[in-house]
Amino acid sequence: MSRTYGAAMGDGRALLAQAGIATADRDALRLLAHAAGWDVGRLSIELGQAIPPDTDTQFQQLLAQRAAGRPVAKITGWRDFWAGRFRVTDDVLDPRPDTETLVEAALARPFLRVLDLGTGTGCIVLSLLAERPGATGVGCDISAAALDVARANAADHGLTARVTFVHSDWFSDIEGQFDLVVSNPPYIALAEMPDLAVEVRNHDPFGALSDGGDGLGAYRSIAAGIIRVLRPSGALIVEIGPSQAGAVVELFQQAGLTEIAVLPDLDGRDRVVCAKAP
Repeated sequence: MSRTYGAAMGDGRALLAQAGIATADRDALRLLAHAAGWDVGRLSIELGQAIPPDTDTQFQQLLAQRAAGRPVAKITGWRDFWAGRFRVTDDVLDPRPDTETLVEAALARPFLRVLDLGTGTGCIVLSLLAERPGATGVGCDISAAALDVARANAADHGLTARVTFVHSDWFSDIEGQFDLVVSNPPYIALAEMPDLAVEVRNHDPFGALSDGGDGLGAYRSIAAGIIRVLRPSGALIVEIGPSQAGAVVELFQQAGLTEIAVLPDLDGRDRVVCAKAP
């Protein structure tokens, strides 16, 4: 006789906790809901029902991946971010809640045309366009595989007509000017990579995490080319690592940007730098 969903989830929670997964409760719930093909809300009211053997088998396979350190989003293939759900693959950075600080800051600015540098899943530019029906955008990335994911996400969100994705090394293939430029660039220093959680270090693309140097390479590239693509009084908003505010502010000052400000994330850590073109 099949065991119940509740029993399966309890065993799954215990397995993940034994593997050292700090979010064992939440992860077991999400993975069981995914195996069942339900949302978490429905699962919560079906816990007393018998779990079909094939669903139980799939759940065990998902648990094994998570116990080995694979992040939930890379197992299920999606991540909720801002107000939408986005496809996630091994070719893109798994969107983090911290990045929503950048989206919130961007939506406080007026814009009709936005550029997202290093777009990855496209979650930033697509979230912005979803909130601004009259705006259009461009997302660029050096990874062709990442751009394929971003295009699929644009189609999922009905935004294909308002966004263009360009294969570009920062500004190399970007044309025209923008009211707003945003970016969550690779900012982890090479020396810091071994300290990252295994689900980040082993499952996000290296190039989306680190520049292979001091973690400031992307900001140097952005500072060097930003004046060409920003319209007068246009805004630049970037995510940073918690210890990088001073260095990034200095780079932007040297580039001639004005009204530079540093914003904290929900944990009070420096997370976003905003600036304006003269």
